[in-house]
Amino acid sequence: MIDYASQDPQTHPLARLGGQPIALAAAALLILLGGAVAIAGWRAYTGQAPEADRVVASRQLQARTAQVSEQLVEKTRGLEATQQESVDQLQVVQDQLQTVRRLLAAQQADTKRLSEQVATLTESIDGLRQSFASTQATETETPSVRRKPVRRRTHASTRKRGKPRG
Repeated sequence: MIDYASQDPQTHPLARLGGQPIALAAAALLILLGGAVAIAGWRAYTGQAPEADRVVASRQLQARTAQVSEQLVEKTRGLEATQQESVDQLQVVQDQLQTVRRLLAAQQADTKRLSEQVATLTESIDGLRQSFASTQATETETPSVRRKPVRRRTHASTRKRGKPRG
């Protein structure tokens, strides 16, 4: 341990203060009290208390917060309504798209059916052409029997015989 009695009184920190430490503490206390009284007097003279300002500011902040909350609720409801309208419109578009797809599928089926019919008709026509061509080829190879032309009576010749002019 350190012995304070054997040390030089000039180097000891409490020795420097001298014998008046109570007086110094009392002076510091008086300065603090004087500052507090000055602050209280200034508040009383100006009529403004920071606590009252804080209360007013907090009430204004609460009012603004409530107002903003109400606006957010209104905007949220508006967005919900808009979103619902968008969903409804999307549903209508999807229904129309399904209808168009069904119509397109039916049209494609009709087109396929018609293409098959055209192909069948084309094959039939080709068959008839080949048959006609082969018939013509056989007629030119075999001599045909010519018949005597039969004279037919014309209308004028029958009139001469039937009715005499008079």
